[in-house]
Amino acid sequence: MGEFLDFPTIIVIVVAIVVLLRLRSVLGTRTGNERPPSARYERVSRTRPDNDETVVQLPNRKPQADDAETERFERKREAEIEKFGNGREDIIKGLNEIAAADAGFSPKSFIEGAKSAYEMIVTAFAAGDRKTLKSLLDKDVYDSFEAAISEREAAGQTVDFTFVGLSNIDFAEVGMDKRNAVVTLRIDAEVVSVTRDRDGEVVEGTPGQVVSIADEWTFVRNTRSRDPNWKLVATNDLQ
Repeated sequence: MGEFLDFPTIIVIVVAIVVLLRLRSVLGTRTGNERPPSARYERVSRTRPDNDETVVQLPNRKPQADDAETERFERKREAEIEKFGNGREDIIKGLNEIAAADAGFSPKSFIEGAKSAYEMIVTAFAAGDRKTLKSLLDKDVYDSFEAAISEREAAGQTVDFTFVGLSNIDFAEVGMDKRNAVVTLRIDAEVVSVTRDRDGEVVEGTPGQVVSIADEWTFVRNTRSRDPNWKLVATNDLQ
């Protein structure tokens, strides 16, 4: 007994007790009255819409402390809607519908984002960059783009492509489809595009010549999703 209670052993016991008390203070103890996890989240799951992609519904308003900033943002957005609506009541109505469903929606920011997306997509398509396209396109649109790339590759063709810039981009159709915001843009761009065969001979386009292209692209976003990204779901060549 005396050997068991030697000084080193006592030190070990004291350390063990201290560690146990620390763990208890951090993790707590069970009393037998705790609700199981399913009960804790039952009310939340019952209030979520069917087939909702989000885990938690985010509020449409910013916290109370940001009310002044929210008001400034809303006034700025109202001015943007008038500007980009360009006197078209259908566009103004559609932009207001999306703004009501998505507190963070800004027509100006959307247009700026669409400009970047357009350049990324047409450049990736010319380069055969499937990875970039897959991250930006709806599945049906991606499948169409991928099929065109595969056909081009099978024929041994390559594309020399330079994006020059956008001469115009504007809202063509805007509105809500249930929970989805749907925006169709009229896009006019200038590019240099030359297609060559496997021997390097030009089969389409003129080297160094800038050409104009016109498209209508339709973007969709679920306004109840936490994912801020829009997907390109349809393209229409206007030429």
